[in-house]
Amino acid sequence: MKVPDTMDNSFSNLTRREALLVGAAAIGTAITISADFAFASDPTTTPTEGDIEMGYVQTKDGTEIFYKDWGSKSAQPIMFHHGWPLSSDDWDAQMLFFLSQGYRVVAHDRRGHGRSAQVSEGHDMDHYASDAFAVVEALDLKNAIHIGHSTGGGEVTRYVAKHGGPAGRVAKAIIVSAIPPLMLKTADNPEGLPIDVFDGFRKALAANRAQFFLDVASGPFYGFNRPGAAKIEATVRNWWRQGMEGSALAHYEGIKAFSETDQTEDLKSIDVPTLVLHGEDDQIVPIADAALKSIKLLKKGTLKTYPGYPHGMLTIHADVLNADMLAFIKG
Repeated sequence: MKVPDTMDNSFSNLTRREALLVGAAAIGTAITISADFAFASDPTTTPTEGDIEMGYVQTKDGTEIFYKDWGSKSAQPIMFHHGWPLSSDDWDAQMLFFLSQGYRVVAHDRRGHGRSAQVSEGHDMDHYASDAFAVVEALDLKNAIHIGHSTGGGEVTRYVAKHGGPAGRVAKAIIVSAIPPLMLKTADNPEGLPIDVFDGFRKALAANRAQFFLDVASGPFYGFNRPGAAKIEATVRNWWRQGMEGSALAHYEGIKAFSETDQTEDLKSIDVPTLVLHGEDDQIVPIADAALKSIKLLKKGTLKTYPGYPHGMLTIHADVLNADMLAFIKG
């Protein structure tokens, strides 16, 4: 795999925050000159100062969580929760789409992932949900729709169950290719995957994380290993880029978080309308032990499945998924 050349030396002395500000300015400029998206309820408007924001929120344990906050602050917010081992960048297709529909879109990098702090502790579902709540509090998001993919679906489930109580905070939830209720095979969950599968993930990651991530993205994540499938090289590279930006430790310990966290009670406690979306050819989180069980535990759940779609369907079938999520949100 060819890795892009390093940046010009004139940028080598920038701090992380300074580099982010440069990136934010570039993003703002690019979006401002585009006529393809309507950024507010009035499609003739263009972004003004404050419409596009990137920054950090500090959690109670001092961890810095990176976030993006785009769109009018008066619009209904949609908050996105990414999968393992990625970052908020994995939501590009959704953030641009929902921004064009007049929503305020927010996404953060999980601790140890992307641009958030590479801390040693807290790589578990409780901290993931608490970190998300810190962003929600800092930005004062109300009446929000929370959308999570894969591990992010587990994060949304725990977030809504534990932090969705304050009146007006959560309107609806959407979990896509999500890990709940439990991925691991146990006596009470015989359909789950054996611990050997996840031990294999840990072994491969520790031995050669770069190769492991390349193999996952090139194969089962997007279904590129299926007969006749056409691999999209740019999609593979973007997945690899996001993964390698994060912490090897967070990714290693995150395997336990996404495979061994039993979220049965979380699902039972959620009382907002929840859409469950899952590909029927998901090789990463098999549908039978995930969506088909989750829907039975939710009080107000709606299930939609997609024949032949893989785990990474949000990226390679964004047009279909975006339209279905928008219909649920508006409904």
